Amino acid sequence: MATLVVRLQWLLGHHNPAVPDAELLRSTLRDEWHLVPSEVTSLDDSLLSRGWEVAAGSDRYVVRLSEPDARLPVEAGLVAAEHLRGREIAVGEPVRTLSGGLTVQTQAGPFAVLRRVPGRRLDGGDPVDQQWWGDRLGAVHVALQGFHHPGLRSWRPLDPAAAHLDAEPWLRTAVTDASAAAKRLTVTDRLTYGVLHGDPAPGGFVVDPSTGRAGLLDCGASGVGPLAYDVAAAVVYAGGTPRAEELIDGYLAAGPVGADELHAVLPVLVRLRYAVQADRAARRGSADALHRAREALESMSG
Repeated sequence: MATLVVRLQWLLGHHNPAVPDAELLRSTLRDEWHLVPSEVTSLDDSLLSRGWEVAAGSDRYVVRLSEPDARLPVEAGLVAAEHLRGREIAVGEPVRTLSGGLTVQTQAGPFAVLRRVPGRRLDGGDPVDQQWWGDRLGAVHVALQGFHHPGLRSWRPLDPAAAHLDAEPWLRTAVTDASAAAKRLTVTDRLTYGVLHGDPAPGGFVVDPSTGRAGLLDCGASGVGPLAYDVAAAVVYAGGTPRAEELIDGYLAAGPVGADELHAVLPVLVRLRYAVQADRAARRGSADALHRAREALESMSG
């Protein structure tokens, strides 16, 4: 069996070094899903979770570990994935635990397992891949219209009063300003609301070269909010609006948000997403990520 080298520090925290990182993943899969991994590959980091591709026997899976308080939203996302599969959108099939649960709560957070859909993960910098990416995000938004689950959270991306915002002198002001601008937007503008994916990183979407069919590994379904926020999150992953033209075009061709609305609100929501990145970096004590978020926010000033 290949050695599993898995780093969970930002979810486990830096104050619990006794937790055996690789063993936590291995034992959870063995005890709760009866899966014995022969290969584990880390997925690209996303903002709200960590992920791995796991080979076990002849099958491949995606394993997600989310933040400790996110179990109900994660389960909502898994039910949303089942909903999408029923509407012929290729997405990972949730694998229930031996006891029939959708997730398992551990000291590091809730684990979820899905069957890996075929295809290679998308490259967020490739124009053709951006078209697939935007198209599938738009299709997910359409397919989830009318979807309900008690685990879906109301959209509250930031708390400007949070204690960890004292980490840097500039941070609380940046988060407060971004939150206030987004709040004004939701009060003064008529926005298209729906179920959010929440963390639409390009590596979470795939295209199968043998069939030309695109899909996604899983569905975050973080809550209900303005759908343009999902597009803004994807734009941030793409490196900012100037680098995301094909992504935006792909979304507009498939999604329910119109061009006028999207182009009007993107600057405010992209700023908000960068503020969310800064907030998360401060909470996790990641100086490099916090510096990158500050640079992005300062580049949008004015």
